[in-house]
Amino acid sequence: MTQTGSAGADVPAPTPAESSGRHRVVVVGSGFGGLFGTKALRRSDVDVTMVAKTTHHLFQPLLYQVATGILSEGEIAPPTREVLSRQGNAKVLLGEVTDIDLERRLVTSQVLGRETVSAYDSLIVAAGAGQSYFGNDHFAEFAPGMKSIDDALELRGRIFGAFEMAELGATRGEDVDHLLTFVVVGAGPTGVEMAGQIAELAHRTLRRDFRAINTRTARVVLVDAAGQVLPPFGAKLGEKTKKELEKLGVEVKLGAMVTDVDERGLDMKHRDGTVERIESVCKIWAAGVQASPLARTLSEQTGAPLDRAGRIGVNPDLTLPGHPEVFVVGDMIALDNLPGVAQVAIQGAKYAAKEIDGRIKGKPSQPPFKYFDKGSMATISRFRAVAMIGKLRLTGFIAWLMWLAVHLVYITGFKNRVTAVLHWFVSFLGRGRSERTATEQQIFARSALSRLERGAQDLVERRSSPVAGRGASAASHETPPALLEVARHRVRLLAGDPLPRPPRQDEEPLGLDGDTVGADQVAAAPRLVVLRPLDPRLTAQVAERRALPVGQRQRGRHPRPTAGAG
Repeated sequence: MTQTGSAGADVPAPTPAESSGRHRVVVVGSGFGGLFGTKALRRSDVDVTMVAKTTHHLFQPLLYQVATGILSEGEIAPPTREVLSRQGNAKVLLGEVTDIDLERRLVTSQVLGRETVSAYDSLIVAAGAGQSYFGNDHFAEFAPGMKSIDDALELRGRIFGAFEMAELGATRGEDVDHLLTFVVVGAGPTGVEMAGQIAELAHRTLRRDFRAINTRTARVVLVDAAGQVLPPFGAKLGEKTKKELEKLGVEVKLGAMVTDVDERGLDMKHRDGTVERIESVCKIWAAGVQASPLARTLSEQTGAPLDRAGRIGVNPDLTLPGHPEVFVVGDMIALDNLPGVAQVAIQGAKYAAKEIDGRIKGKPSQPPFKYFDKGSMATISRFRAVAMIGKLRLTGFIAWLMWLAVHLVYITGFKNRVTAVLHWFVSFLGRGRSERTATEQQIFARSALSRLERGAQDLVERRSSPVAGRGASAASHETPPALLEVARHRVRLLAGDPLPRPPRQDEEPLGLDGDTVGADQVAAAPRLVVLRPLDPRLTAQVAERRALPVGQRQRGRHPRPTAGAG
């Protein structure tokens, strides 16, 4: 049962299913917990509504293979509607959940300014976790994480784009070391897998593709504040992994804490107090996770504690204190030091679904949730992996084959399994990477959208607003600053190109924040300025404005033609 409308929508009216007494289950999230919880209810006498901020189910452990050109995004992110198309009691709603009202049993979600309210009798919250920058969220602009398809596609563009820009720079005789240096922050499974694949790209896949650079001289650095690689795997496997990475040419720097990240590199502080700077354009953040903000929303209403990672404390049966109808599963929960891995979410969601089904059928409650550890695996490169299954410790080719088999089983859809095997065959037995396509939009769209107050919603509202000609109505819906020009200039900046000349009468100087700048700023930092062409009809008006003191100018905007102009 749902109702869609503007913010502050009232309680939805009852639906036929509700009036007939059919139990309503709302599932928040389409990850492992959300998908497996929904599928586990397929034979139950319930109506299931999945609310998710994406239209796909993401197989997150293989994101690094999308970023490094091995797999396409569709192979690890099938459409959720397609996966659930044959489950008659389930429906999918697109939207990011912004509020959960436990007292009224309502879930509020939004997408592009459109609000939807869904009522529930039982709720499964499986919203997962995002990247944590440990209080330094501004690092994200220069070192994207690895938590979404958008992240992976942006990183693909940054990685392959760095090689392309290095080729251009080397052709002009410039120093390109900063473009051929790749830094991965975080030596957990994701960081290890990413560092190993970038090393293989540089040393094996791309070595014949360029003329002005030698990709085998690329520097790959893995940084972590911990004292070993893969801490959850134990000291022995961690040391083995470190040696294998070093054989691939990866520099492993342990006990080093990243203190600052900017466009051209990062600073880190070693345990002995020394500070080191690495010049690098392409940086990947794979250190730390933070639970969904919904955990705080639930904590404020129930008094359940939150840990340092924002995870919420739950009862042994995965319910919230005082709310037995609400289950929280996966990366959001703090219970018995459970790890943030897919199996915790899958098993927790199945447990919650079974409990809901049992309550409807009048069965007694299950024993407390108990996680069955099926082991952990991580690849280092082709034919190299580590595996920890109970007391068994495996490395090398056998562990790699086990990793392939396990991941193949959990990829959703027969079609995706077949194409994944074909791509693995090409990439691991040969040298090819079939998914190397990258665009400027992939690299810069996230940064551009972040400069808008409400992101993509601002763009949609501008396009959908009625505009009558070029008069006052058009002026009230002005296009935002020239973000594309700014993004393109950032590429030129990385290549070391200064501002070629002073602004002409038909151009306006912009800073990298998209605002207009004065002549003094242009003179002081010419490489941080991009020129925006103006409509020729406005040249005289702009000249008049430039004659005014800077404080009297309207920043970030230029005059528009009056009604009827042109």
